[in-house]
Amino acid sequence: MKIVLLLARIVMGLMFLVFGLNIFLHFIPTPPPPGLAGQYFGALFLSHYIHFVGIIQIIGGLLLLTNRYVPLALTLLGPVIVNILLFHTLLFPHNLAPPTLVTICWFLLFFHLREHFAGIFTPKTS
Repeated sequence: MKIVLLLARIVMGLMFLVFGLNIFLHFIPTPPPPGLAGQYFGALFLSHYIHFVGIIQIIGGLLLLTNRYVPLALTLLGPVIVNILLFHTLLFPHNLAPPTLVTICWFLLFFHLREHFAGIFTPKTS
C-alpha cells in the first residue's frame, strides 16, 4: 500500500506541477476546444482567472512532490479537481482518463490521511 500511495502522490504532484507551469510557460501546445468549452477557456484566459488556478496547481503539486503539508495540498487541489471533472464531464467529455486518474489519486491520499480531516466531519455541538 505504501508504494501505491507514493505513486499516487508523485503522479498527482507531477500532473499538477506540469499543467500548472504550462499555464504560464505554454510548453504543451493545446488548441482551444470547440463550442462551450472554448468559450469557457476564453473567459478564464481573458479574465486572468486561469493564472490563479495555475498558482494553486503549482503550489499543490510542489507540496505533494516534496511530501510536505500533504493535507494542505489535498485541500487546495480538491476544488481544482472538482472543476476539472465538471469541465471534462459537462463541456469536453472526449478524454476523461486524466481527470479520473487524478481523482482516484486524490481519494487514495485523502483516505490514507483521513485523520487529518476528522475535524471537518465532526458536528459542532452547542
